[in-house]
Amino acid sequence: MKVSDILRVKGSTLFTAPPEQPLAEAVRTMADHDIGSLVIMSHGHLVGMLTFREVIAAIVRNDGGVGKLSVRSVMDDAPLTCTPETEIDEVRRMMLGRHARYMPVLDQLTLMGVVSFYDVAKAVVDGQDFENRMLKAYIRDWPVEEEGTAEPKL
Repeated sequence: MKVSDILRVKGSTLFTAPPEQPLAEAVRTMADHDIGSLVIMSHGHLVGMLTFREVIAAIVRNDGGVGKLSVRSVMDDAPLTCTPETEIDEVRRMMLGRHARYMPVLDQLTLMGVVSFYDVAKAVVDGQDFENRMLKAYIRDWPVEEEGTAEPKL
C-alpha cells in the first residue's frame, strides 16, 4: 500500500498558513477545524509544519500564552516528507523514528496532502482486516478430503 492510497480515501482538504502569521491565528484555525497540524507555505513552497507539539512547547516557554509569537518562531522548519509513491511501511518507520505525527506529501515541489499517524495506522489495520477476511474465506472453502483418499503419512 502507498501514500496515494491513503490520500485517495482521505480526500484533499489542506490547511496551510504563512510563516509570518501570528501563532494565535494559526492555533485558532487548528481549533476551529479540529486539526492537529498546519502546513506552513511561503511563495508556494513548503517551509515547515506546525503541530500542537510545537504550540504546546511555545506556550510553556512563553509563560502560558502565545503572546506576539509568529508561526515561524515555533514551526518545525525541517519536517519529514514523503511522496505519493512512498510505501506505508516506510512512512510508518519514518514517523516512528522521528516521533512525527504528521507528514506532508510532496510530488516534486507540489503539496499533495498530509498524512497523520492515525491515517497510517488505520490503513494498516484496514489492510490486515481485509487480509484476515480473505484467509478465513480461503480456509472455509478448503476442500474436504473424503475418507480413505488421504495420502498415507510417512
